[in-house]
Amino acid sequence: MGLVIPRHVMKQLSAMPRADATRLLDRLEEIALAPEVQHPNVLPLVGTPGSFRVRQGDWRAVFSIEEGDVVVERVAHRREVYR
Repeated sequence: MGLVIPRHVMKQLSAMPRADATRLLDRLEEIALAPEVQHPNVLPLVGTPGSFRVRQGDWRAVFSIEEGDVVVERVAHRREVYR
């Protein structure tokens, strides 16, 4: 089990304020340690089976769980992430 962050997501994280990016990464690491447990502020995305979102302040990360790994698909501000 682990956290998989593709290169394009790392670029999105680097564009965020550093404190917000650090908190969001910490949340994603917690989820990766126990992906089968219900975590606070994590909800499944409607219309996209197998995808979830985690909320950290005004920022959202959309991820999926594949073979026990948490794969981050995108990170963006709340007004842009679902477009």
